[in-house]
Amino acid sequence: MLFKKNKSKTEASNDAAESYAKEKITKIEDGDVEILMDNQEQISKKLSQSSPLSKYLEIGKLMMAMVKDIKKGSYSNVPWFTIATIVMALLYVLNPMDLVPDFIPGIGYLDDLAILSIGIGWIESDLHRYLDWKLDQGQGI
Repeated sequence: MLFKKNKSKTEASNDAAESYAKEKITKIEDGDVEILMDNQEQISKKLSQSSPLSKYLEIGKLMMAMVKDIKKGSYSNVPWFTIATIVMALLYVLNPMDLVPDFIPGIGYLDDLAILSIGIGWIESDLHRYLDWKLDQGQGI
């Protein structure tokens, strides 16, 4: 290609967020799952109180429910990558001092949105299977 199109700032930002997420997922350990479980209430609170993140509240609840059911042993056959993605994405949202600190007006939650969107995109089919399983069990989230 003779002329190479330059990436927009949004595309470059998404690439950076995706690279960051991939790196962090490889470092998730069992202890991080416990940290996620211990901070469930704070994560839900942050998702519900932040206008840009509020659209992710229900999917965040679904992700937390999935991790709980996996830990209880009532839902299985989930790849570690899916569990690690959920843990990484939700703990990232909880952290106020991430790539772009949350207190910066206007842009503070952009990285949180990017990480959540990327993570959800990676595990979307697993989330759908889990939701189908929950509905088959007659359980809500």
